[in-house]
Amino acid sequence: MYNRIQTHLKKELTDIREAGLYKEERVIVTPQGAEIKVKSGAEVLNFCANNYLGLSNNPQLIAAAKDALDSHGYGLSSVRFICGTQDIHKELEAKIAEFFGTEDTILYAACFDANAGLFEPLLGEEDAILSDTLNHASIIDGVRLCKAQRYRYKNSDMADLEEQLKKAQAQRFRLIVTDGVFSMDG
Repeated sequence: MYNRIQTHLKKELTDIREAGLYKEERVIVTPQGAEIKVKSGAEVLNFCANNYLGLSNNPQLIAAAKDALDSHGYGLSSVRFICGTQDIHKELEAKIAEFFGTEDTILYAACFDANAGLFEPLLGEEDAILSDTLNHASIIDGVRLCKAQRYRYKNSDMADLEEQLKKAQAQRFRLIVTDGVFSMDG
């Protein structure tokens, strides 16, 4: 059986390469930034990172991370709801909440985690969620994980959104979900 699967997968990869759709992994050999150097030696502009604010190579943040390594070690043993929450994370959450003038803040390890875990605890079967068709995959996954009735509207199309809102009129709560960047379609 393994040989059949292996043969099939090799053919699939060949077809993908021949169609010009095979994606080689880029190995970056410099710190993240607007300009990066890849293993081949080429220096390129990085248009596909999540480093929108350029914080990944900020000297102050690097120094703070080094201090945190010395005081708290590397990584967590588990998610916060199993082992607990680090004091430094609670301090950061409090500072962020104060900065934005909100009651509280919760940190997630990644945007994907935040979007995947946001909607399910907020909405039930009697609610509606209206999602832009070009939302990020993490938003789409989060919408799928919740029990709310789902409606999709055409990208940035307010007339279609209004139509979907009318269809969802009977639901208890209606939540409109839209991306800020629409990075999934290039």
